[in-house]
Amino acid sequence: MNELFWFGMLLVNFAFILTAFRLWGKTGLFIWVPVSIIVANIQVTKNVTIFGLEATLGNIVYATSFLATDILGEFFGKKEAYKAVGIGFFSLVAMTVLMQLALVFTPSPADIVHDSMLAIFSLMPRIALASLVAYLASNLHDVWAFAYWKSRKPGRKTLWMRNNFSTVVSQLIDTVLFTSIAFLGVYPRGVLLQIGVSTYLLKWIVAVLDTPCIYLVRRWVDRGHIPTGERL
Repeated sequence: MNELFWFGMLLVNFAFILTAFRLWGKTGLFIWVPVSIIVANIQVTKNVTIFGLEATLGNIVYATSFLATDILGEFFGKKEAYKAVGIGFFSLVAMTVLMQLALVFTPSPADIVHDSMLAIFSLMPRIALASLVAYLASNLHDVWAFAYWKSRKPGRKTLWMRNNFSTVVSQLIDTVLFTSIAFLGVYPRGVLLQIGVSTYLLKWIVAVLDTPCIYLVRRWVDRGHIPTGERL
């Protein structure tokens, strides 16, 4: 049943990012990047079994941040893609600091959520550190790699190539760094290995399945259906 929910969540995430871009152009993507990073870092605290493997949630929504920067790199240039990476980084730092401050308050006798917040966000510093390191390294590589493949293989027909070639390697960098920093010593090695493998495979599937989305965006841009502003 988790597999069905996973594909359902995939479609919902694609629908959100496409809607944001259709309504607000690059501004919509600048909105979506911090949303995806914050939600992913909350969802990653939950473990599930999917396709027979131990996995954490958050893989889908996090992977869409790579789609966002790829769209920005394709239609607005590398500088705008790097700006989105910076916005995502800032949003994660801000969320981590603000939630840690929220936890230091003594709850009132009528409070009913402090324990739940503590269970989720007490893990946040280590997860946030792992996410910040992995996020910066993988996303900076993704923007660079997308621009590299765009310069080598420009044009509509090779859009799938630069979208997938840049993201697949970037996702590997992200997975290795994140799982090592966030969960080393937390889970047994066998479970940690399963989490690493499943995380990368699920992100890889998202990267492949998001290819029709970037071609749909290409079609919208060509037909003038979205507010693109100045684009390359």
